[in-house]
Amino acid sequence: MSKLGNLGAKLYRGEVGYDFIGKRKIWYGVSILITITAILGLSVRGLNMGIEFEGGATFTTPKTSVSASQAEEYATEASGHAATVQELGTGGLRIQVAGIDTGESDKIKAELSKDMGIPADKINAELVGPSWGQSIANKAWQGLAIFMVLVVIYLAIAFEWRMALAALVALIHDITITVGIYALVGFEVTQGTVIGLLTILGYSLYDTVVVFDSLKEQTKDIEKQTRWTYSDVANRSINSTLVRSINTTVVALLPVAGLLFIGGGFLGAGMLNDISLSLFVGLAAGAYSSIFIATPLVADLKERDPKMKALKKRVLAKRAAAAAKADTAAVVGHQAAGAELDEPDDDAAPAGAGPRSQPSRNRGRGRPSGKRR
Repeated sequence: MSKLGNLGAKLYRGEVGYDFIGKRKIWYGVSILITITAILGLSVRGLNMGIEFEGGATFTTPKTSVSASQAEEYATEASGHAATVQELGTGGLRIQVAGIDTGESDKIKAELSKDMGIPADKINAELVGPSWGQSIANKAWQGLAIFMVLVVIYLAIAFEWRMALAALVALIHDITITVGIYALVGFEVTQGTVIGLLTILGYSLYDTVVVFDSLKEQTKDIEKQTRWTYSDVANRSINSTLVRSINTTVVALLPVAGLLFIGGGFLGAGMLNDISLSLFVGLAAGAYSSIFIATPLVADLKERDPKMKALKKRVLAKRAAAAAKADTAAVVGHQAAGAELDEPDDDAAPAGAGPRSQPSRNRGRGRPSGKRR
C-alpha cells in the first residue's frame, strides 16, 4: 500500500506519468472496436426482454426436487411457448413464460402442478400485460433522456461545452457497451436491468467530473506560460487522479462482483443477476471512458481553439529553440574536447614516429688512429 501511495504522490506531482493523450488514437480505436462489437451483438442476437416488457406470466414454486431443465420442459409443453427457469435460493423455481393471457396462465399452472407434483395453491402466479411493460420502457427512455440533458447543461455551466460534449459521448459509450454485453451474454432484461443502467450513469459521470475538475484547476492562466500545451496539462490531470480513479472503481466493483458471482451464481437470485451485471460492466466501462475517452476528447476539442493553437505554437517553438541550443552546446563541447585531445605533447613522440635515434658516439675521439699501446 505504501508503494501505491508513493506512486500516487509521484503521479500527482508529475514526476512520473503515462502519455494517455499522446496515445489517444489507440484508445479511440479500441473503443470503436468494442462499440462495433456491442452494436453487432444487439443487431444479431438482440436483447432477451423479460415478461415485464413483453407481457406474460411468472410462476414461483416452493422447494422442489424437480430440476430447472425438467421444469423448463414441463412449462414449454404446457404453454407452447419458450420458458425460462431460474433456481431460487430457497430451493424453489422461478418459471417465466412470455406472451400468454390470463386463461392460459391458469391452464399452465394446473399442468405444472400435475407434472411437478406440487399443489396448485402452493404455486404463485403473476401475470403481466404487455402494455404495462411498454409503459415502463417508455418511462425508462424518458428518464435517460432527461438525465443526459441535465448533465450536459450542468457541465456546460460548471466547466465548458467541450467538457459537456465529451462527458455525453462517454455516457453513450458506457450505455452502448453495457447493453451490448447484455445481448452477447443473453441475460434477461428486467426492471433490475433498467435500475442498473440508470445507476451506472452516476458512477460513470463521477470519475469524469473528478478529472475535469483537476483539468480546470490546472489550466487556469495557461495562456500566460509557454512551458505546457493544453494536451500536456490534460495528460497530467489524468495521471494525478489515476490512482484515485482506480481505487474508487475497485472498491465499487468488489461488492458488485459479490452480487454477480456469489449472489447470482450460487444463490440463484435472478434479480441480483440483472442489477449486478449492468453495474459491473457499467462501472468498468465508466472508469475506462473517463480516462481514455472523455479527457482525450476534451484535449482534441480544446486544441482546435485559436488561443490554444497559438499557445501550442509558442510552446513548440520554445522547445525547438531549447533543443537547438542544447545541440549547439553539445557540439561545441564535443569540439572542445576533441581539440584538447589533439593538442601536441612536447614530451611525446610525434605520431607515426619510431623509437628515437640515439646519436652515435665517437669512442675514438681525441685518440690517434691505430692500435692501442
